[in-house]
Amino acid sequence: MVIASVQRDRHHPKKEVAMTIMQRKCARAAYAMVSLGALILLSLNACAQEKAAPPSKATLDNLLAAYDGESNAHARYLTFAKKADGEGYGQAASLFRAAARAEQVHYERHAEEIKKLGGTPKAKIETTVVKTTKENLEAALKGEIYESEVMYPGFLVQAKKEANASAVDAFEDAKEAEAIHAAWYRKALSNLDAWKGQNKEFMVCPTCGNVVDVLPGLACSICRTDTKKFMVVR
Repeated sequence: MVIASVQRDRHHPKKEVAMTIMQRKCARAAYAMVSLGALILLSLNACAQEKAAPPSKATLDNLLAAYDGESNAHARYLTFAKKADGEGYGQAASLFRAAARAEQVHYERHAEEIKKLGGTPKAKIETTVVKTTKENLEAALKGEIYESEVMYPGFLVQAKKEANASAVDAFEDAKEAEAIHAAWYRKALSNLDAWKGQNKEFMVCPTCGNVVDVLPGLACSICRTDTKKFMVVR
């Protein structure tokens, strides 16, 4: 009996070691499961926060600025058109009216994008400073160059960062159209006397604001809108 008791006592430490190893393994497994669970929870929380995060206001602010600018350009060009008519530059007057209609296309499109982002389109129309038709054309040219080469390219960079596809499309179309407007103003300034007389017929794209005096085939050269939809302005 004494021998058997000793033998049992000799085996007891081994059992304790085995139990300790097993307990450690179980503890490690439990820790790993807890850690994995914590990581999953952190990941889910991050996703929830990302989805809940409000979009950047930068593109909305840019759209509001563009809306204000285009609204003022529209009013300014209509005033310039009256001056051109009064000075006998009928064709220049028609060009101003066509450009005004194009700027209306732009600000109406910007208004749609502003509303999509939860904003309210608003513009503060400034009093137009009217000078001679030549000076008015020069002022208009300066504005178109700024919009096509500085303003819209900058707005495009931000809209692309925010992955706002519809705003990118609106800015790209406006940028290209403003460059066309600038080209028209340069042409008028290069030989202003030739722009005297009767009014001239222009066509304006209802989607991008492109201005032409001859339809460019079946589709707009900028946005591919059907040219049958172009608006006639004199």
